[in-house]
Amino acid sequence: MRTTLLAVLAFTTLACGPARRGPPFGAPRQFTEQEQEGRVLFMRHCNQCHPGGAAGLGPAINNKPLPSVAMRTQIRHGVGAMPAFTDEMLDDAQVDAIVAFLNELQEEKD
Repeated sequence: MRTTLLAVLAFTTLACGPARRGPPFGAPRQFTEQEQEGRVLFMRHCNQCHPGGAAGLGPAINNKPLPSVAMRTQIRHGVGAMPAFTDEMLDDAQVDAIVAFLNELQEEKD
């Protein structure tokens, strides 16, 4: 009885493990200084709606090859439910850093 209970418990524990989703494991990404700053800013301002660049409350943005000027426009003026990020919220260098980070995410998908 005890052995059966342990076997069921072990099987249940192993069978209920999460399936790994996302890119395969490999070498960690190497970001430039600007991309790293963009990553930090993205996590602070964008990740809530676009978790890791994937769809969440907002649409996925890591699989849409938009020109950098279009990304800057969307960040500055907002689109749909997305709020606009003014100069007081993010300066131009910070927006450029976020765009550089997003471009790096898109390149990794290819």
